[in-house]
Amino acid sequence: MTVVDQTPSEPTDARGRVAELHSLREQARRGPSDRATETQHAKGKLTARERIALLLDEGSFREVEQLRRHRATGFGLENKKPYTDGVITGWGTVEGRTVFVYAHDFRIFGGALGEAHATKIHKIMDMAIAAGAPLVSLNDGAGARIQEGVSALAGYGGIFQRNTKASGVIPQISVMLGPCAGGAAYSPALTDFVFMVRETSQMFITGPDVVRAVTGEEITQNGLGGADVHAETSGVAHFAYDDEETCIAEVRYLISMLPSNNRENPPVHETSDPADRRSEVLLDLVPADGNRPYDMLKVIEEIVDEGDVLEIHERWARNIICALARMNGQVVGIVANQPGHLAGVLDIEASEKAARFVQMCDAFNIPIITLLDVPGFLPGVDQEHGGIIRHGAKLLYAYCNATVPRISLILRKAYGGAYIVMDSQSIGADITYAWPTNEIAVMGAEGAANVIFRKQIADAEDPEAMRVRMVKEYKAELMHPYYAAERGLVDDVIDPAETREVLVSALAMLRNKHADLPSRKHGNPPQ
Repeated sequence: MTVVDQTPSEPTDARGRVAELHSLREQARRGPSDRATETQHAKGKLTARERIALLLDEGSFREVEQLRRHRATGFGLENKKPYTDGVITGWGTVEGRTVFVYAHDFRIFGGALGEAHATKIHKIMDMAIAAGAPLVSLNDGAGARIQEGVSALAGYGGIFQRNTKASGVIPQISVMLGPCAGGAAYSPALTDFVFMVRETSQMFITGPDVVRAVTGEEITQNGLGGADVHAETSGVAHFAYDDEETCIAEVRYLISMLPSNNRENPPVHETSDPADRRSEVLLDLVPADGNRPYDMLKVIEEIVDEGDVLEIHERWARNIICALARMNGQVVGIVANQPGHLAGVLDIEASEKAARFVQMCDAFNIPIITLLDVPGFLPGVDQEHGGIIRHGAKLLYAYCNATVPRISLILRKAYGGAYIVMDSQSIGADITYAWPTNEIAVMGAEGAANVIFRKQIADAEDPEAMRVRMVKEYKAELMHPYYAAERGLVDDVIDPAETREVLVSALAMLRNKHADLPSRKHGNPPQ
C-alpha cells in the first residue's frame, strides 16, 4: 500500500476544505495587517468594512468576489496579491431595501484602481442596474494603479460608461472619504449626489503640486478641493459633514427619500402631522412688503411633515433652495427662492443648481413644488458674459421637460422672465396657487412706471409726485393680487394658513398623473 504524503495546507476532506475557506475569508476580512488598520484610524478614517457596516442594516451585507486577486506582474506586484484587491463589493439593505455598494480599502495599494479592482466595480454596477437598486460608492482611493499602466485607466472608462448608463435609472450616491484626484473625480461628478467629509476628503483634477508648478499658486489640498470648497464654491459636493459617522447616517436618510429605481415611486411613510393642519404663523413669517427679506426655509419647514427637510446643496447658490421633504407621507422636491440671500434672484449658479435638482426629481418620480418670490435675474456684466442666458435656459428646459406632478405657489414677487422660468403655468405647471400678497408682473411697479410714464413724469411740475402717482396707478391696474387669477394664469388665490392642506390635496389629485414626451432619442439641453 502506497502512503501519500499529506500536508496541513492541503486538506482532502470536506471539513478541512471548509476550514480552509473560513481561514481565507477571515484573512480577507481582516485586511493586510493590524498596523495598516491603526494607520487608517490614526488619520481619523474608518476602514472600508467599518463604513459598510454603518451604511447597511446590521447583518445584511453579502460580499461579492471577496477572494479576487490581481494577475498583474512587474514592479513587485507578483509578490503582493492581497484578497479583495483593494475594493470591497456587494449588496445589503437600508431600512429593508436592497442597496449595492463598493468601498475602496485604502490599506491595500492605497485604494488604487487596477484591472481586477475595476472589474469588481464593473460587476457590482451591472448588478445594481439589473436589479434596479441604488448604488453607493465609498471612495477612498489614490487613483489609477500606476504599476498596471493603461489597463487601470481603461478600468475608469468602464466605470464612467456604467455611471452614464445608470443615470436616471437608479440612484447613484458617491461618498468621498479620502483623496480623489485626476480622472477618478469624474465618476462622482456623473452620479446624482456627492457627500464629503471635512479634512479627510478632497477632490481635484490637478493637485496642489501641479498647480504650483504651472501657475505658481500656493494652496493646500483642502484649500484646492476640500469639502467646504466643493460645498460652498464649486458646487461639486451636495453635502459636507465633520465626521464619517454623521455623513454615512445622512446617506441612509437620503436613500430613504428615494425610490429604488425610475420605475418605482419613493417610499411613503406614515405621519402624525395632520394633512389639514393650519399654519397661521405663515402670516407673520412672510412680510407683505416685497422689499423686506425673510427666511424661506422657515416657510418650508412650516408646511412639510414634522418640519423635516433635507436641503440639497445647502451652502452653494444660497439664493435658491432645493430640498427633499414629505407632505402627508409622500416625498416631494421643493424648489424655492430665498429672499434672505441676494433677495432670491436667479443667477448662473442658482439656475444650474435648480435645473439639476428638477431633473433628478423628474427622473425618480418625485413631485415638484415650486415656491416663488423672485424679483428677476441678477443683472450685471459678469452674469451676462458668464452666460446667464444659457444657464437660465437650463432651468427652463428642466421644468418644461419634467413630467412629474408640478405645483407652483407664488408668495410675493414674481417678475419678468424669472417668473416664467420658475415653473409658471405657461410652461406646464399642473396647478398654480398664489397668496393674496402676490405681485405678478413684467417688472416691479417702480421700474415699470419709469418706463411707461417717462414723458409724463419729466413734464410734470413735480416729477417726484407724478412718479409716485404713476407707480400707484400701475400697481392698481396691473399688479393687484387677483390680476393673474382673473386671467386664468393662477388657479386659485389661497389663505396662507391653508397652504399645507391645499398642497397635500393637489398632490393627491396628481398622484396618478401620466404624461408622455415626444418620441426622440434624447433632447439637446442648453449647456
